[in-house]
Amino acid sequence: MSTTNDADHGFELKKRKKWPIFAAVGVLAVAAFGAKFAFFGDKQSANEIDGATLVIATAEGNASEQALINFVAAEVAPKYGITVEFRGLADSNTINRAVSEGEVAGTIYQHKLWLSQVLESNPDFKEQAATPVFRWGFGLWSDKYSDVSQIPDGGTISLYSDPANEAQGLWLLERAGLITLDPSVDKWSATQADIVANPKNLKFTLLDFGAQSRALPDLDAAVGYTEYYLAAQIPIEKQIFAPAAPDEFAGQLTIGSDWAETDNIKALVEAFKDPAVQQFLATDPTVKGILLPLG
Repeated sequence: MSTTNDADHGFELKKRKKWPIFAAVGVLAVAAFGAKFAFFGDKQSANEIDGATLVIATAEGNASEQALINFVAAEVAPKYGITVEFRGLADSNTINRAVSEGEVAGTIYQHKLWLSQVLESNPDFKEQAATPVFRWGFGLWSDKYSDVSQIPDGGTISLYSDPANEAQGLWLLERAGLITLDPSVDKWSATQADIVANPKNLKFTLLDFGAQSRALPDLDAAVGYTEYYLAAQIPIEKQIFAPAAPDEFAGQLTIGSDWAETDNIKALVEAFKDPAVQQFLATDPTVKGILLPLG
């Protein structure tokens, strides 16, 4: 097994899986939030101010998540008497701290396992999942083969170089019939040590999000998020297996625990539960194949 540095894109516990790290932008964003708090006085959060704009923060440059938040802002939030705005930040640690401290109202990128790892790594963060929102497109990709059965004995498959997404990749490979995981372990936190059968003697290499799609021609297959491959202009036909992800890997609306009972945040949660959100995910071309509806 070979590994690469996952500091830029992996689920290293203080970096978000998806984004390049622009430190200067992150610093400016935090400064801007600080200025907003100073304006309100005594560090009062917008979460508890009637009529304040509720910011949902996620990845800079993540067009699909931005499109979803903008849809909620324009078409759903007014029904619940709130104003919602998208804000792009540079890295997971900045976003999670902003959510925990009430500088933003929430974020939507974290699935169950990732959020648990964030909280374990940062015990000072006060966050909780409020509701599942979407599933990411996630599948097995190959530049050489059109069917899982064609992957050769001794073939090399890439998994993501972070624990949360490595576990999801192993789950998918088991669904594809390529490996068997120990039935006694929690498959949402499984590692390669939990593989009990590997009939094709597959080898696994760990790559980060950007590196994996670039390395696809040199691999027999790779397990990865649809958005990265489409962004790298790899056709969807190269995705040879893509079962629906289970609930454990659904992207959740994550909120600051200290504001969970405020009127603003209660309304925000209801807005993201609105059936119009699932309809948008099912039909809008800006998120098609990348953010999938629940169920």
